[in-house]
Amino acid sequence: MNKQKITLGGGCFWCIDAILAPLKGVEEVVSGYAGGETPDPTYMEVCSGKTGHAEVVEVTFDADQISLHDLLSIFFTLHNPTTPNQQGADRGTQYRSIILYRDLEQKEVAQQVMQEIADSGIWEDPIITELVPLTEFYPAEDYHQSYFELNGNQPYCQVVIEPKVAKLRQMFQAKLKA
Repeated sequence: MNKQKITLGGGCFWCIDAILAPLKGVEEVVSGYAGGETPDPTYMEVCSGKTGHAEVVEVTFDADQISLHDLLSIFFTLHNPTTPNQQGADRGTQYRSIILYRDLEQKEVAQQVMQEIADSGIWEDPIITELVPLTEFYPAEDYHQSYFELNGNQPYCQVVIEPKVAKLRQMFQAKLKA
């Protein structure tokens, strides 16, 4: 087993959790906060936009089953990396597109995938995803964990998250757990 972790933000962490957790090789997805200044922030503090943190997920995966390259390619396909501080109706710095890497290899793979996605023409506008080293990850409150899985019938889940999960199933069926 080649266990690795990467921290990603692409809008609401519930959405990113919902599209990455079903992938083969993904062992755990923890919603949380990173990229800001305030130590151990709460959800309400992050929502204020004053902590500098983004809503992110810490993904633990087996790189022998899913490469970081494939994981990031799916991430960039299923969220909009071209809108600053926004994903759909969610607006604010906490919803920015961000990759927080743990080492130089992760940074280089992220740069490669960002270039490939830019060259592919999937998105009309330039990719503005932040690429920064991880300094600290703070897990979110328990009720944010596996949110879509536990609350899939909620209106936000049905309107915002379900279409992303449907796109995941349509585009990446072979990458999903049985």
